[in-house]
Amino acid sequence: MSPAKKRLLRCILALFLIVSLNFIIPRSMPGDPLTNLLGEDAYLTEGSASELRSLMGLDLPLHEQYLAYWRSILSFDLGYSYHLHSSVSSLILSRMKWTLLLAVPSLSAGAIFGTILGGLAGWKRGCGMERVNTAFFLMIYCTPPYFLSLLALYLFSFRLGLFPLKGLYSTGSFLDIAHHLMLPILVMSLFSVSRNFMIMRGSVLVERRSLYAAYARAKGLYGNEILFRHCFKNALLPIITIIALDFGFIFSGALFIEIVFSMNGMGNLIYDSLLSRDYPVLQGSFLIVTIMVILANLLADLQYSRIDPRVRWQ
Repeated sequence: MSPAKKRLLRCILALFLIVSLNFIIPRSMPGDPLTNLLGEDAYLTEGSASELRSLMGLDLPLHEQYLAYWRSILSFDLGYSYHLHSSVSSLILSRMKWTLLLAVPSLSAGAIFGTILGGLAGWKRGCGMERVNTAFFLMIYCTPPYFLSLLALYLFSFRLGLFPLKGLYSTGSFLDIAHHLMLPILVMSLFSVSRNFMIMRGSVLVERRSLYAAYARAKGLYGNEILFRHCFKNALLPIITIIALDFGFIFSGALFIEIVFSMNGMGNLIYDSLLSRDYPVLQGSFLIVTIMVILANLLADLQYSRIDPRVRWQ
């Protein structure tokens, strides 16, 4: 079996186990499975509970419930939220677009600028500008995202009045939405750039001491030519792993940033569901996050072999 097929089989097996656990856990918890599936704050009469138990198939044998659960997943029916009075699928889709508007530009900017600046910092280690950049990004990297968000909100929104204090829009126009999203995107981009900067810098520091870099110097190459023609691709491997994990970060939402800026994205949806013990929404959200992380890691594994021939040889 080829390595690509092995990776695909491993991802399918992981997805199967996670979906199965999503079915087993609520039914293994103490108490009534109906309460575990609806949430502890949902109050029902005895007649309504019996009707819902029959409607949700909880009166069927366990193996039939399992098959029905898989049919629901494959048809993207993730259940119903009795707290928010809406289907889980529609809730996730309505919140996901706002999280995508926040996270995709931020993580893209972080991947591009973080890798380039980090690569240059690792290659030109010891110069004055490199030390300033490293100190600045290290300070940002060590700052908790929620504290960085509060500082930006206080300074640029409350004190200077350059950006709105909360929400995603006032009028709903394109410029209005862009104005509301600009500060959260800048904060999230800065944090993403700092993390990728530190990882890429360390990776380039390792690669610059390798034998192939010395051989490139012996051939007459110098400076940034060695970095971008030889070292950069090999140093990218840790960044690819981080970007793959960021796909889960996109769909779970930048939780602290969304809470600080009062944005109704996936992060706030998961947070509110935790507080109200809305298990169907939590199950659906975690399932979407899991699927995206598994797919992103599969793509990252395939990119490894394309970028680094040593991985393909192994």
